[in-house]
Amino acid sequence: GRHGATRVQVLRSFDRHCLEHGAVRLERGVVERWIAHRIDANPGGCRSWFSYIRDFGRWMRLAHDPDAYVLSDQWKAGSPRPTPYLLTDREAALFLRAAGTLESPSPWAWQSRAFFMLMACCGLRTEGQETRVGHVDHKARSIDVVDSKAGRSRRLPVGDEVAAELLECDQRSRERFGDDRPAFFVTSTGNPVSRAAGVVFRRVWTRAGLEWPQAGKRPRPYDFRHRFAFANIERWTRDGVDVMAMLPYLAAYMGHAGIDSTLYYVHASPDFMDGYADLVADAERVVPETEEP
Repeated sequence: GRHGATRVQVLRSFDRHCLEHGAVRLERGVVERWIAHRIDANPGGCRSWFSYIRDFGRWMRLAHDPDAYVLSDQWKAGSPRPTPYLLTDREAALFLRAAGTLESPSPWAWQSRAFFMLMACCGLRTEGQETRVGHVDHKARSIDVVDSKAGRSRRLPVGDEVAAELLECDQRSRERFGDDRPAFFVTSTGNPVSRAAGVVFRRVWTRAGLEWPQAGKRPRPYDFRHRFAFANIERWTRDGVDVMAMLPYLAAYMGHAGIDSTLYYVHASPDFMDGYADLVADAERVVPETEEP
């Protein structure tokens, strides 16, 4: 009862595999050889198609063959993490400078710098799009990130430069849309922005005079979050600060459930890879707990 072009294409691929190998029953060896062949053909590809062959096995058991093989749970699609584009200091500086001079008839003309500064200086995801006016406390110089990934919320103190940029952005938006706009970052019609960050990012990148890669890894807004994480870790290392003592605070600030997620960002920095093994080994020892913001 499930339909979809991709599902049909994948199951036809399995059908051809069965014909080529003379398979007449849905057996484990048949299924797993086909899976291995597809993975070898595209090692880094998405594997959501595991669910298609698993569903087919369940249907076969119900409709035709009670002994049909249902793909084991050991075969999980997972969510492969993309390789980050490593933003240099020069690229980040030029980008943020250009974000402050973006020419646009939309509110992005004055809110793009504040939006991307939250990613670059505070390590936010594009969750900044969900920020409400009441989430930004100009007096306390903080921003609330509410119901983010996995439903976690946190309150982040921000630096002077970010606080000043948020205040200016808020003032200009209030002049245009009044005091009761539905979100801190809005569209030309006053509605909350949605999935616009990537488009605006590309425009700012071009305005900054930065070359857009024609091949290989291309920059994206999320790369500011990667840069924020490994830049902090590298700075602590250079300054002789105990990195493992600081990681729980960095994890809490970035909205991670634990330091394992934070350590993932370390691999993004080639200059830090030499010390990566030692850092991971140190994770075995006790680290101080952080209070919920």
